[in-house]
Amino acid sequence: MPTRLLLLIALFSTSAFAADEKKIRVLIWDEQQPSQKEAYGEKFLGQTIAAHLAKNPRLEVRSVAMPKKGETENDPALTEASLDATDVLIWWGHVRHREVSWATADRIVDRIKSGKLALIALHSAHWASPFVRAMNAKTIELALASLPENERKTAQLDLIMPKYTAVKRETPLTPTWTSTKAADATTTLHINMPHCVFPAWRHDAKPGHITTLAKDHPIAAGLPEKWDVTKTEMYDEPFHVPAPDLQIFEEKWDAGEHFRSGMLWKVGQGNVFYFRPGHETYPVYLEALPLKVVENAAVWLGGKK
Repeated sequence: MPTRLLLLIALFSTSAFAADEKKIRVLIWDEQQPSQKEAYGEKFLGQTIAAHLAKNPRLEVRSVAMPKKGETENDPALTEASLDATDVLIWWGHVRHREVSWATADRIVDRIKSGKLALIALHSAHWASPFVRAMNAKTIELALASLPENERKTAQLDLIMPKYTAVKRETPLTPTWTSTKAADATTTLHINMPHCVFPAWRHDAKPGHITTLAKDHPIAAGLPEKWDVTKTEMYDEPFHVPAPDLQIFEEKWDAGEHFRSGMLWKVGQGNVFYFRPGHETYPVYLEALPLKVVENAAVWLGGKK
């Protein structure tokens, strides 16, 4: 075969491979609490995760800080243009959740529902505005799906919102819903929206013992069946969120608590993944296996767009 033809074939194959391996654009949004320096030194937590993910040639990674108080409504990382340039949004929030407006969260969730964006919520991001709004959207999907198909499009929604404060063990589990039918046959769904929290937590730096339940899922690739996070905060069930479409990890502590520490939801056409291990002053994301989970999730979620 002539040399020129061989070169053309090689060039075409390279171009085809490059097209198949389009970069997955990852944005890491981090509250960047000063206390993170206790565990992460010169880098913040989000920057530490970014440094790891950047080693993967499939990922194009940006790490950003939450703006100063009073400037969050104009967060440059969460503009339409920035979100349009993002395939996977990784979120670390802790004490400033409500500074990110519901309107901003709704823009993010609209992109998730349309399949343009995936969300990875880490640890205390269970109360982050985008995660809460995503869980609300999933709850509404599930509640509507409980109705006969011919009632879904015309059903009225009575959304009963929580106050997003701590819950007790005796607090009725959310989300839940019931339906009523009016004299004109109109169906109303009364939906107790999810609190997105749990009744107990403890930050004593004890190890979390994790079991990989969905061993064949790409997010669990390369993870052992049993593994530990050396120092972490404890969260205890029940977690007030909709039932996940898949639970990938289960975490337990020596004192007897347990948590569904890796959960995946389909929201509209997109996906949300929650990964629990963490605490801003413990070096969880200096450990190889938690980083592997986040990397796997970014690659798999980004590759599904």
